[in-house]
Amino acid sequence: MKTVLITGGTRGIGKAIAERFLRAGYEVILNYCHDEQSALAAQNEFNEQDYCPVLMRADVSDEGQVKAMFAEIFRIYGKIDVLVNNAGISKINVIQDTTLADWEEIMGVNLRGVFLCSREAARSMISYGGGAIVNIASIWGEVGASCEVAYSATKGGVIAFTKALAKELAPSRIIVNCISPGVIDTQMNSDFTQDEMEDLIERIPLGRLGSGEDVAEACLFAAESGYITGEVISVGGGFAK
Repeated sequence: MKTVLITGGTRGIGKAIAERFLRAGYEVILNYCHDEQSALAAQNEFNEQDYCPVLMRADVSDEGQVKAMFAEIFRIYGKIDVLVNNAGISKINVIQDTTLADWEEIMGVNLRGVFLCSREAARSMISYGGGAIVNIASIWGEVGASCEVAYSATKGGVIAFTKALAKELAPSRIIVNCISPGVIDTQMNSDFTQDEMEDLIERIPLGRLGSGEDVAEACLFAAESGYITGEVISVGGGFAK
């Protein structure tokens, strides 16, 4: 049975991705960092559906914690077949109110975390002759978002990282793709006012917010695509760029 690690896998988009991989028959490892209560609730919810995902706590921005998490995964499963780099944070601020601490925190989770987890996964995948890495970026990484300069910068970095790593790992039969969600109905978008949300929806040709399930379907496809690598797959309902 194939194994998949989903960072930030116990809430929002990550939880939807976890459910899709569970339904596809994967052994699923759910990474989380701070919110143990939500993590346990998600695990219990999956258990009630006769799924048995494993929880692993680690701050993906911390090299030591990432190495320890992967060591435990390799101890239990021996290898990892798919890595989904989903963990991410955002802070809405104009640049003059964005502190260096804010910048470093967002960069740490959203970009350094992708690097650290991808590095550890690649080492194993190369040894076992293949695998897949799927990075979750954002439409704001493609077009930029006002008052989210730091977040947009990290997601743009994830896109560039994906394209470069795909070329590097292709000879080792490892595919690397990127999912770029548009406006998805998650807690991360709760800071938008009703007027702002209505304006965003008006810019979506399909006329609705995306769902975690929409992103999850694309994620599974990107992980199992075989001959598709280095691509940015937009899940935005035709959102005007």
